Amino acid sequence: MADKLRITKVEQVQVLAGGEISSVTLHLTPHHLILVKAAAPPSPQHSPKKASTKSRPQESWIAYPMIAFCTFRPTPHGSGLWSSIRIRGRDFKFVTLNIEDGKKAKDVYESIKGATCRLGSVEKLHAFVYDPPPPEKKMSGWEIYDAKAEWKRQGISDKGVDRGWRISKINVDYGFSPTYPALLPVPSSISDNTLNYAGRYRSRARIPALTYLHPVNNCSITRSSQPLAGLRGNRSIQDEKLVSACFSASAQPDDGEYPSSTQSRASPTSSQPDLGLTSTEGELSETERLEDELISSSTMEVLSDKPHVYGAQQHNLIVDARPTVNALAMQAVGLGSENMDHYKFATKAYLGIDNIHVMRDSLSKVVEAIKDSDISKLPPNREQLAKSGWIKHITGLLDGAALIARQVGIQHSHVLIHCSDGWDRTSQLSALSQILLDPYYRTIEGFIVLVEKDWLAYGHMFQHRSGFLSSEKWFSVQNDALAGSAIQPGGNGDGRGDAIENALLSAKRFFNKSNQSQDTIESDSELAYEDSPKAKKSATKDTQAEKEATKPKETSPVFHQFLDATYQLLYQFPTRFEFNERFLRRLLYHLYSCQYGTFLYNNEKSRLDARVQERTASVWSYFLSRRAEFTNKDWDGGEIDDHFKGKERLMLPRLDKTRWWSEVFNRSDLDMNGPTNTATDRYLGPREDSLRVGHGVLTGVETAHTAAGAGTTRQVSNENPGRIASLREGIAGLGIGIGRGNSGTKSPNNPTKEAMAVEMQ
Repeated sequence: MADKLRITKVEQVQVLAGGEISSVTLHLTPHHLILVKAAAPPSPQHSPKKASTKSRPQESWIAYPMIAFCTFRPTPHGSGLWSSIRIRGRDFKFVTLNIEDGKKAKDVYESIKGATCRLGSVEKLHAFVYDPPPPEKKMSGWEIYDAKAEWKRQGISDKGVDRGWRISKINVDYGFSPTYPALLPVPSSISDNTLNYAGRYRSRARIPALTYLHPVNNCSITRSSQPLAGLRGNRSIQDEKLVSACFSASAQPDDGEYPSSTQSRASPTSSQPDLGLTSTEGELSETERLEDELISSSTMEVLSDKPHVYGAQQHNLIVDARPTVNALAMQAVGLGSENMDHYKFATKAYLGIDNIHVMRDSLSKVVEAIKDSDISKLPPNREQLAKSGWIKHITGLLDGAALIARQVGIQHSHVLIHCSDGWDRTSQLSALSQILLDPYYRTIEGFIVLVEKDWLAYGHMFQHRSGFLSSEKWFSVQNDALAGSAIQPGGNGDGRGDAIENALLSAKRFFNKSNQSQDTIESDSELAYEDSPKAKKSATKDTQAEKEATKPKETSPVFHQFLDATYQLLYQFPTRFEFNERFLRRLLYHLYSCQYGTFLYNNEKSRLDARVQERTASVWSYFLSRRAEFTNKDWDGGEIDDHFKGKERLMLPRLDKTRWWSEVFNRSDLDMNGPTNTATDRYLGPREDSLRVGHGVLTGVETAHTAAGAGTTRQVSNENPGRIASLREGIAGLGIGIGRGNSGTKSPNNPTKEAMAVEMQ
């Protein structure tokens, strides 16, 4: 790393941050940029004893992987102007460095660039040399998640009572599905031989596998990737048998009996096993009620010779997180969604959650609204923030997770979740719905287990989505000053204008290039780089550095959105979580800091091959060694009583209360959310228009007999008119299936053709 640094120290550097300017000494180390501000001299008012105490200088550390964008603006030699380097952090901190010596400024820029995006290997990141302090070393962060222990907590073990599930070792060597965990909970009635055949019908062999089993009604949440249906309507008897078994594995434990071995970590048992609608009915919005009613109205017919599954009111659900037309467009390349003619035992719901590219574009628009926080103390443009669509996306995730939680917790139904490859939107929905359903995941330990299980073990591509090795595309040089543009109004003859004015002028015109140009693709984009013939042809020529290099179009704030949605729940239910807001904020920071090995690489197999546990420290040791700092002082201890409002097992979010997570954007609540008046909020109603929240997340419902929503292939049933019809009209009003350009106007192109183009990039 030291060979990447052209310079290691620069004195008298002007720093502009938070609208204030200061002078610091800049240090460049192998893994950090350090800004050292000299200690202020003691005030004459201090007592002699206090004055004699040596005050420490202020230090600000910036880990190189935290740099999301860096722009260098050199100035002509002899102009008297200072060259500037403007840095945007992934933690949404913005800093401008003004350096008088142009050569030193260029050396600093090239050093930062070399230490950030020219490493060539994940193994050169800070995590592989970081030596944690003694309190962290005492913690066993790597041991807090044990897959067998978590499944045992849920009541699944080889020696326990058969609750309809078993642990398959078909993937113990990761040969069956390299992106899946080694241990896969599957229905007890399904053999590994059936799994082997079913794997050929799911993208990347990511078969339906259990992630959560409800302790009261024994209903399940399973997850998978999309099926390989294609235009010819390919089917797999084994996959159909597997999904049917997942929806039929409802062996109820004896009255109140749970395996004794699970008591220490088990979720508190409910005092209301029926989990009726009484405790949550008043919390459902009109949109949520209509969503539930639409799904209920599409209930499938169960043939007399087929076994009935548990729960008379059961509506087993396949959730396709994608917009309807996008899922159907994928059939043109041999992928797609389930043909419900072959899954008559279930209802399918399309949620219309946008893909990684739309989410990245949305966050870029948020950055555009707040990017001047280094040079100005003015609040961001809240209309621009609303137009970013960020709040709409977070609301959609919460809506989708609540729909799943209601199906499992209230309707006593099973749910299978998938998107394209089942590691982005699927992880978000799966994890959020479990937080809503299970108080255990609202504890510090339980939340850690949830992240390990549904994000790390089930193969969310942290390296691809987070871009740990950065990209040269995120570094730019602006030579407008060298071209003679007027950049110093009011400056004197020798070029020494007012310091703050120079700083403001130096920062001007940075980040003007929009990052939203072409990134509106409708898939998770993995196919674009792995399945294309071009990619396969050149794969053998790629060096290790090229294989690990960041691809900017594959980065996306997927995990950030999950943490943001969790923050919304914490804000709405401040006594129901053991951890506090700072816990979530620091977790997002350490996702990008690369100080710990927890989030490195893309899946369980890759981390095992790299011996991450042996060679790096776990981020969970950091949190557990500082547990008091991250504990919510208002936590109610996890007490559950379904007869007492505010203590129910099931939590349902208020979608109209979704707000900006101001702390994570380093802004005040007033800046991001505006003034609030609790006395008038009840009369003003939801803020859907100002926040661009819009319609509910449900965009289509389909069974073997009926369909509702644009893009579905079946005729809409005429049954249950009235309120359901209004929701169907709302779904049609979303414009699903109509191609739209960046401006939001209708595109004259063929909608299906355009959707497929966007889906496949």
